[in-house]
Amino acid sequence: MGALSEFFSHVYTMTIIFVSLLLLEIVILIRTVTGNLCSARQRLVTTNQFLKSIEEKNPTISYKKINYNNNNNNKVECAVCLSDFEDGEKVRRLKCQHTFHKDCLDRWLQQYLATCPLCRTKVLPDAVVANFHLQLQNNNQVEYYDGSDEEMIFLLSALHGNSLHRFF
Repeated sequence: MGALSEFFSHVYTMTIIFVSLLLLEIVILIRTVTGNLCSARQRLVTTNQFLKSIEEKNPTISYKKINYNNNNNNKVECAVCLSDFEDGEKVRRLKCQHTFHKDCLDRWLQQYLATCPLCRTKVLPDAVVANFHLQLQNNNQVEYYDGSDEEMIFLLSALHGNSLHRFF
């Protein structure tokens, strides 16, 4: 009688594990499908599209040093990296007339809200910036379950206490 009771206990535990796995897979499937539908509705902006928008609004130019009476007081520097501009470097001049190294400004605009580092004038429309940052968030999202057996065992043991130690 004790063996039969232990057998049904194992069957019960295996049934709970199976149902839990099934529910977990359904939840993952639903999250994946709804996530894809939501992102399809919103037009997310990739990094390349974001940089292309910056280039269209503020084209890259080659810096030319202008000497004013050979006076060194007229040095011009990038406000992001604080380095002086050199002849031939690629720079961007914004609508607000502030000039920066192309790479410095592009990095700044990607990390912040696409405003001039000095005067905070908007460089791109809010919709483009919001969609770009939404794309970054989607790329950086951490999945709660990555499909590994070890993580599944951990999740199930957390759900069912110590009842799994007999099987693993």
